[in-house]
Amino acid sequence: MLPAEPLALKAIGFVRSCFGGKFGAPRQPGLCPSAWGRLVFQPEFRSPEALRALDGFSHVWLIWHFHHTACRGWSHTVRPPRLGGDTRVGVFASRSTHRPNPLGLTLARLEGIETTARDGPVILLGGIDMADGTPVFDIKPHLPYAESPPDAHAGYAEKPIPCLEVATARQAAADFDALPARARDVVREALALDPRPAGARRGNPAEDRVHGVHLCGRNVRFRVTGDRCEILEITPADNAGDPEPPA
Repeated sequence: MLPAEPLALKAIGFVRSCFGGKFGAPRQPGLCPSAWGRLVFQPEFRSPEALRALDGFSHVWLIWHFHHTACRGWSHTVRPPRLGGDTRVGVFASRSTHRPNPLGLTLARLEGIETTARDGPVILLGGIDMADGTPVFDIKPHLPYAESPPDAHAGYAEKPIPCLEVATARQAAADFDALPARARDVVREALALDPRPAGARRGNPAEDRVHGVHLCGRNVRFRVTGDRCEILEITPADNAGDPEPPA
């Protein structure tokens, strides 16, 4: 057996994302299909040659760092949100961020490669679940014929995730309508997934309050009542993610 020597990983780039922080980002990729991001490479990896033929694939796997939670260490068991936050499962039976090695795995839609960008080449991504500033360690092309087995099943996560009805209060309607169309879709899709803490989703009265989330460069304040989420206010937010969707 080989000795367990430390392994060094180096970020090849960082994601600029429509999700300004961990709070509000979906728990899995694809749940917010309108989400966007840009993978900006570090200078030493800005090589068009390294991306040759990648544009022939529709999706890519991204291996990245749980940089918001890595300092908290790991746990043998976790409480998945899919089980209401009440039932424990083994960490290796979950997608929890509290892992021995804080690595994330995302299947993202490849929407394009900007070769003429100032920091190019830049990879344009869709359907991501990654917060702004996420370090990325590697990119691999997705192979549908090899990675989507017809007999796959998902254990306790088999059932679809329930979604909230999302409405906009009168005082926020004009600001919501002023958002780019894709940003409006991101706000609706992200809030429909109920980003509140588990205590609030279980009906804890102390958590029944107005919440704020950074989406598409805005601070979006909302309240959930029953199965309905109401957007109360939308204001500009500084340094809160990638504000404008790709053209």
